[in-house]
Amino acid sequence: MNRLADGDAMQKKKIIAWFIILILCFAATSSAAFAEPSISISDSGITINATDNPEEISTSIKLLLLLLLTILTLLPSILIMMTSFIRIIIVLSFLRNSMGTQQVPPNQVVIGLALFLTFFIMSPVLTDINQNALQPFTENKITLEEAMDRAGDRIKEYMLDYTRDKDLALFMSISNTEPTGELTDLPLTVVVPAFMISELNTAFRMGFMLYIPFLAIDMVVASTLMAMGMMMLPPVMISMPFKILLFLLVDGWNLLTETIIKSFAR
Repeated sequence: MNRLADGDAMQKKKIIAWFIILILCFAATSSAAFAEPSISISDSGITINATDNPEEISTSIKLLLLLLLTILTLLPSILIMMTSFIRIIIVLSFLRNSMGTQQVPPNQVVIGLALFLTFFIMSPVLTDINQNALQPFTENKITLEEAMDRAGDRIKEYMLDYTRDKDLALFMSISNTEPTGELTDLPLTVVVPAFMISELNTAFRMGFMLYIPFLAIDMVVASTLMAMGMMMLPPVMISMPFKILLFLLVDGWNLLTETIIKSFAR
């Protein structure tokens, strides 16, 4: 019974640790919100200290609830902004539009595929965070702050690998951030938006390359219909089956997935 209880306690601690690390890595300055004497964060979790002033406790609880609600609301966006999801979902959207199949595959399938590809691509990063930050924290070898720093540095390393120097310099100049010896010392408020616009730029480049073969089919079909005098027949109705056929002949899903994954190779 004691072993089962210890196992359950360890699982709960891991879940809490993952939750706190993922959120507080992005909101690096949020720890200042807990600087009030009535509330604190320690290795064992969040603690509300006793006080003789009821208003102080009430304010601290309200602040804690507000922060938790904000975290729960922004967590999906935070995870999307700091992973490979941006590039994948945009490339898949470009593919669907270039083929002219506006609702096929449906949005649920496209988002699901993008999420699983994101998990696959981000697995080395998550493994490093688990080994170097989460496991040492759950074994009480490092403090919560050290675990947060290690996890945040690993995520920054990933994002900086795919961030253009031009985009990084843009946000550094706007925020008046001084250059540091290590890029991982830059705040996430600079790294994250620079990473996002770099990913958008890369995704649009890949989308442009996807459009070229399908655009050629559209031009051939439109020219053929005009030469045959079929002005009233929409070229899209004729070209879409040929686009799907071309995509299947080149094993498009396999080729596209391989290209997306290899675009993140370093």
